[in-house]
Order: sequence, then structure tokens, then C-alpha cells
Amino acid sequence: MDEERLVGRIDEYLDAHWDDMVADIDALVRIPSYLEEDKADADAAAPFGPGPRAALTAALDRAAAMGFATQDVDGYMGIADLPGESDTQIGIIGHMDVVPEGPGWTFPPFQVTRKDGYLIGRGVIDDKGPSVVALWAMKFWKDLQDEGATARFPYTVRFLFGTNEETGMGDVPYYLERYDDPAFLFTPDAEFPVCYGEKGTFHGRILSEPMVERNVLELHGGAAENAVPGQAEALVRVAPGTKLESADRVQVLWPADNQVRLVASGKSAHASMPEGGVSAIGLLVDYLLENQLLTNKERAFFGFEKKLLGHTDGSGVGLACADEHFGPLTIVGGTVATEGDRFVQTVDSRFPTATSADEILETLQLEAGKVGAEVDQTLAMDPFLVPPDSPVIQALLKAYNEATGDNAKPFTIGGGTYARKFACAASFGPEMLGQRNPDWVGAMHGPDEGVSEELLRQAFRIYALTLGELMALDL
Repeated sequence: MDEERLVGRIDEYLDAHWDDMVADIDALVRIPSYLEEDKADADAAAPFGPGPRAALTAALDRAAAMGFATQDVDGYMGIADLPGESDTQIGIIGHMDVVPEGPGWTFPPFQVTRKDGYLIGRGVIDDKGPSVVALWAMKFWKDLQDEGATARFPYTVRFLFGTNEETGMGDVPYYLERYDDPAFLFTPDAEFPVCYGEKGTFHGRILSEPMVERNVLELHGGAAENAVPGQAEALVRVAPGTKLESADRVQVLWPADNQVRLVASGKSAHASMPEGGVSAIGLLVDYLLENQLLTNKERAFFGFEKKLLGHTDGSGVGLACADEHFGPLTIVGGTVATEGDRFVQTVDSRFPTATSADEILETLQLEAGKVGAEVDQTLAMDPFLVPPDSPVIQALLKAYNEATGDNAKPFTIGGGTYARKFACAASFGPEMLGQRNPDWVGAMHGPDEGVSEELLRQAFRIYALTLGELMALDL
């Protein structure tokens, strides 16, 4: 089938089945499929709780009704296969788990609301909506085969329904212990045009030396290890007669004699893109140092904190580096707390191939050790990279450019997706970089999570073309 005719068939199919796709998205969104560890039961094939289990069942039932061969991998993963001429697989992986609804919704979180060309509901963009349209792209090719189309289908397409992407990706190792990697896999859980690499990740905890005598009586800030902290507070002992004034982003409160509470308001940002954030912990550190509110031991530790938190490229503590694919290393101090007589600071670094988790740990231990602090590593993941000029990445890019008329280039990210769990993979849409939604449409993980119907329709076109492009490769 020539390209022009194929594009026409794809558009006809999309128009005929779009309402069916929306109905399938709604059926999945209606299941609150977030992790509930206290209700998890691996023996009952619900290793991440009843919500992910129910969503996996619904997805497999729908895939079976479409005519795909399905398997349930003990509740960790689901499989839907479109057999080809060989057992060599092209994989697609989406996830059926979501984050909890959280506060602030103006629309029902667990059903799809259609309004002005948008779908609203938890999971419509992360990742139930994209998963549904990718599954329907498989169905498009299955229906062509059933009609006796002459297009060759040399490879088996395997759709994997994940259940634990949001909280650790513990589903993938379980699957890979039992099945081989696909020859190539993509996940519809990122941005277009195509992401060919993900930075390495380092998480650590920095523990100050014990400080029985200190002025900072309480210190806490940040909501997550992997984000620039937007809020932080400190309760500080001060000398009688001390006068302090609020500063930019730091409010001074007086809860009792000889004590002051400092409340810092920064600007949160994801750890993979920290440049636009303002660290509330860093604001507190600066205020404490500038106003000489610290003991000698505290001053030494918070001086180290200032160097760590004041430079998102790691230059303050000797970590700055970059490479041609990923650009510069980033580092943020996500949370801080007092534990006993110590301050505990968490860090999240996203790093290029120019360094390693071991080197980051060694450098931080050296710098923190100068002020008597210790550093423990809590997570380490190597950078993931598929060469951007490889045939598989170029096939995805060609499909995207053909569908959109763009001349886009592949890119890398600092975040992490399912792609990094497989030997040869990429993250591939459906979000568009720079796209703006109306103010009433929320982002993924937030209230009123929404997605443009046209964005998902475009993603269907791209995924359908992509499967054709991948079938033409020698895998």
C-alpha cells in the first residue's frame, strides 16, 4: 500500500472509531488504579493493590475483545499480541496505574468529561489515553490483515500493560525474568517527536554531624526528593532583643520569646528541569547565614548547603559536567528535615555519560566530609541511550514528521520512563513540546488532568504510521 493511500486509510479508520477510543479511555479512567500497598496481594495477582488489578483486567478484556491474544503475567503485567510472520517482537508499553486524584478538582476525577475538544480525568494523558490510542493503532493493522491487505507484517507486535510505572516500575523486572526483551520497544508516555535517551539518576541523603547544641531547633522543607522544594520552614533560637525583618520570599514570624519561625516560599520544579525553580530550602539557608543566626557547627554545614543548593549544575560542589547527548548535569536538594540532633538533606542528580553515580557519591562525600557530614546513596541508575541515528529512532522520527509535516529532531530528557528498563527502546509522545492548553485544563498528576482530543487523534496517526515503518526494518 503506497504512503498516500495508507494515510487516507488511517484517517478514515480514525474518524470511524474515535468515539470507541474515547469510550475505552473512559472505561479505564473510571477505575481508581493507584498503588495501595496495604491492600496488595501478590498471591491474588494484585501485587500493587485492587485498583491496578482492576485496570489490568479491564485492559486485557478489551484487548481480547479486539481479537488480540492476551496473557496475564500474575497481575504485574498484561500482554496483548498481534502475531506476525516471526516471533521477533516490536513492543509497546503503557501503564494502567495512575497517581491518586489529590485535591482541587472541578471535574469528576474518575470519569472522562468531554468539553470543548478536551478530555478531563485522571489518566487521560498519563497514561490511559495514550495507551488506548496506541492499542487501537495495533487494531488498525490487525483489521487491515483481516481484510486481506497485502502489506507484510514480518514481526509480532506485543502490547504490554504495566501496573507500577508511577511508584517504582517493579512490574518490568518481574516480566523480564519470564520473557525476552522485544527487538525494539516504545512507550507512549513522554513527548514527541522522539526521546532517544534518559539521563542517569542519583539519589542520596546527606547527614550533618550530630549537633546537640544548635540554634536551628526545627527544619523541614520540600514535598518530594525529586523536585525543587517550593516550601520550607525553620524554628530558630535567637538572642534576646534580636530584630529580624522579612525578606524576599522569606517571612518572619515570632511564635515565642527568643524564638523565630522562618517560612520560605520558593518555586517548585521537577528535578529533571530545575532551572526554572527557586529552592525554598536555599532561601532559608541564605537567610540564616546572612543574619548570623547559627552556631559555628551549623554555619559550617549550612555553608556547604549554600554551595550545594545554589547551583543546579553542581558547580558549587565540584560536580559540573556535560556531554553531547544530555547536556549538563543537574542536582537539587529536594527535602530537608531534622532527625534527632542531625540535619538530613536529600539530593537528586540527573547526570550525563560524562560522570557516574559512583563519581557523584565520591565527590559529595569528599565535600560534605569537610564539614563533618556523611553521604549515603539511596538510588543509582545509569544513563540510557539508543543512538539517535539508529534505524529504529529514525523510523519513529520519520513517522512523526510525515504525520505532522514537521522537520523535528530527536532529543533526550532528564526524567525516566519505562524505556530505560529495556535493552532497545524509546519514549514516544503523545505530548507536544511547547503546547499550551486552556487554563481550566490541568497537567498530569495535578487536578483536572486533561488532554486535547486532537492531540490523541494525532498520536493515533503517528503510532499507526510508526508500526508500518518499523515493519520495514531489518530487526
